[in-house]
Amino acid sequence: MTSRTRLLDPEVGRAMSALSAAAKRGLGDPGLAELVAIRASQINHCAFCLDMHLTIARELNVPRSKLDLLNAWEEAGDIFDERERAALALTEAVTVLTDGFVPDAVYEQAAKHFDDGRTAHLLALIVAINNWNRVMVGRRIPPGEYS
Repeated sequence: MTSRTRLLDPEVGRAMSALSAAAKRGLGDPGLAELVAIRASQINHCAFCLDMHLTIARELNVPRSKLDLLNAWEEAGDIFDERERAALALTEAVTVLTDGFVPDAVYEQAAKHFDDGRTAHLLALIVAINNWNRVMVGRRIPPGEYS
């Protein structure tokens, strides 16, 4: 097993997988979970995760228009509803922390659409996909190995 093949210590891998699965279950919206994962992966340039989460989103029948326009969701008119927009804004704010904290307005908008528990799961999902993006990009794992 090469160092690239063995991405993580098995215990760490199980913990990261468990966090991802619990966050998705707790969010309660599999399609939205995939949009969040895809958007973070776009920002982080993670081809492996994009390939994987786009495949899952298609299997879940997420509309093609949403997948096609996700990178420009703010300009996509009514393709994305207010709840999705709030989740995507929070995804971007947490993924790109170069300006410091998540803006209060972004967090408050998400809180309008998600109760405390779902907000916690959304944040956990954003953290989890960012962790996976960093592992896969750091190891330079190419797309196409997801099944």
